[in-house]
Amino acid sequence: MFHYDVCHTKRKRLAEALEGERMMRFSAISIHALLIGGASLGALAAPALAQASGSSPAQTAAAPADQATPSADQPGANGGGTSQEIVVTARRREETLLKVPVAVTAFTAQKLEVQGAIDLTDIQTATPNTTLKDARGTNSTLAAFIRGVGQQDPVPGFEAGIGIYLDDVYLNRPQAAVLDIYAVDRIEVLRGPQGTLYGRNTIGGAIKFVTKRIRDDGPHISMRTNLGTHNQADVIVSASTPITKGLLFGIAGARLSNGGYGKNLTTGLANYNKDVLAGRASLELIPSDRIFFRLTGDYIIDDSNPKGGHRLFGNFCTTTTGAFPCAGNYPVLSNVYDTQGGLTDPTQKVRAGGVALHAEADLTDALKFRSITAYRRDVGYTPIDFDALPFVDVDVPAIYRNKQFSQEFQLVLDKGPLQGVAGVYYLNARAFDEFDVRLYTSLGGFTASTLGNVHTKAWAAFADFTYNFSPQWAVSLGGRFTNDQRTAYILAQSRLGGGQPGLGGSNGYGVGTVLPPTTTNFNGSRTDKAFTPRASRFLTNFSRYSSR
Repeated sequence: MFHYDVCHTKRKRLAEALEGERMMRFSAISIHALLIGGASLGALAAPALAQASGSSPAQTAAAPADQATPSADQPGANGGGTSQEIVVTARRREETLLKVPVAVTAFTAQKLEVQGAIDLTDIQTATPNTTLKDARGTNSTLAAFIRGVGQQDPVPGFEAGIGIYLDDVYLNRPQAAVLDIYAVDRIEVLRGPQGTLYGRNTIGGAIKFVTKRIRDDGPHISMRTNLGTHNQADVIVSASTPITKGLLFGIAGARLSNGGYGKNLTTGLANYNKDVLAGRASLELIPSDRIFFRLTGDYIIDDSNPKGGHRLFGNFCTTTTGAFPCAGNYPVLSNVYDTQGGLTDPTQKVRAGGVALHAEADLTDALKFRSITAYRRDVGYTPIDFDALPFVDVDVPAIYRNKQFSQEFQLVLDKGPLQGVAGVYYLNARAFDEFDVRLYTSLGGFTASTLGNVHTKAWAAFADFTYNFSPQWAVSLGGRFTNDQRTAYILAQSRLGGGQPGLGGSNGYGVGTVLPPTTTNFNGSRTDKAFTPRASRFLTNFSRYSSR
C-alpha cells in the first residue's frame, strides 16, 4: 500500500526577537509518504478514507502505559477531539484527560502536525500560563516557565523549576532540552507542583515528551517534509520493522533547516537560522503480554548560527581613541531579526545524546512494576553578544558540559477504587561551565571570568494515591522525601587584556592577566533533606479540584 497525503498548515509562534513582538510564520506544505511492504497500490482508497475520518493505525498489541493516543472514534483528521477521549499518563498511569485532577494540556501527534510544531517551544502559544523559549543565543537551550516558575539562567548554580521528561527520563540541565518534534506520540504539560508523582524539580510543573511505540504490523517507512519561506526545508524520515515475533526495531531521523529570518550585518552570518540533524533509534522486546523492554538512543547535532539580539536604541558611545574605541553610527535596525554583534568565538555548536532502558512487568492484574535507567551527556559552545554591537563590550563566550545518570523504580497500582504510584528516584549528575564577560570598551580590556563545576547526587522516594469514593468524587494523598547532596567548585577572577585559558583566551588578545584579588574561590558541599506532603479532593464530573 502506498499512501500520499498533502496538507497545508499555518503556524504561529512568538517572535524570537528580544522585544517579544509576534510574527506569523510561513505557510508550510507537509508531504507524507507511507510505504508498507508487500501491499499494492490498489489498496490506497480504504486507508486514505480511514485517515480522513480520523482513524489511527493500530499500535503494538501489548502497549504499556506510556503508549497513549486518542481513541479511534476521536473526530477530525485535524487532531481535534474532546478531552474525554484523549488518554494521558500525567499521573504515571493511563487516564482520560477529563479525569485527571491536575491542570494538564495534552497535544496528540495529529494536533502537533496540524499546528506545524517543529520543536518544543512551538506549543507555548496553545498552553496557558506557559513560556517555552530557546535561550542564550541558541536553538537548543531551553528557558521554561509555568505560572512564573522556571529557570532563567542555564549555569549550574541555577536549578530548574520545571521538569522536562523525555520518555520519563528527567533532563537535568536546560542545554539541548529544546526537543525537536518527530516520531512523537504526544506532549503533556502539567501545571503546578508535581513532586509526589515525579522524582525531581517539578515545583512549577512538568513537561512530558513521549515518543511513539513501534508498530508490530510492519515493515513501515514514512517521510514528511516541511517547505517554507526563509529557505525552510525540513525532512523527517522514520522506519520500523519486526525482527522476529516480539522483537521490534525502529529508527527516525530529522534534518531541520532554514536560512534565517535576518542577518548579522557585522559578521555576515544568517541570524535566527536553523541547522539541526537529529536521530533516534529504539529496540523493543515483548516476550509476553505482561513483560515489555525498550532500549532507546538519541543524538542531536546543532550547528545553527548564534542568535544575535535586537537593540531598542542606537549606539551612545563616543570614544574614538585608545585601544578599544566604540564610537560609530549604529541606529536601531528596521528588521528585528537583524543584528550587529561582533562576537564569533567560540564557534557555536551543540552535541547531545543519551541512551535509556525501560522495563515493565505486570506483577498481578492490579500491580505493575517499572524500571527506567538512563545516561545522557551534552556539550555546547556559544558566543553571546549581549550589546549586539561590533565592539567588545558585554560579550560572553561560554562552554557548557553536562552528563547525568538516573535510575527510577515505580510500582503502579490500579485496583478497583484505589489507584496510585510509588517510586524511588536516583540522580548522579555533573554540570560544568566556563564563561567570560568581556567589558573591553567600558573598562579598558577588562574581563570577568567564571568557572563552575557542580556535582549532584540526589535520591527521592515518592508516592501518590487516589481513592474514588464514588463516580462523582475522590480524594488523593501523596508525599515525597528528597535527599539532595551538592559538591561545587566555583572560581571567579578578574583579568586584563584577554580571557581565561579554557576559552582559548580572547580573539586577538589571548589569555588575560589575572588581577588580584580573586573574586571567588569556593570548594564545598551541602546536603538538603525535605519531606513534601500533598492532599487534594476533586469532583470528576465537573473537573473541579482543590489541593493542600
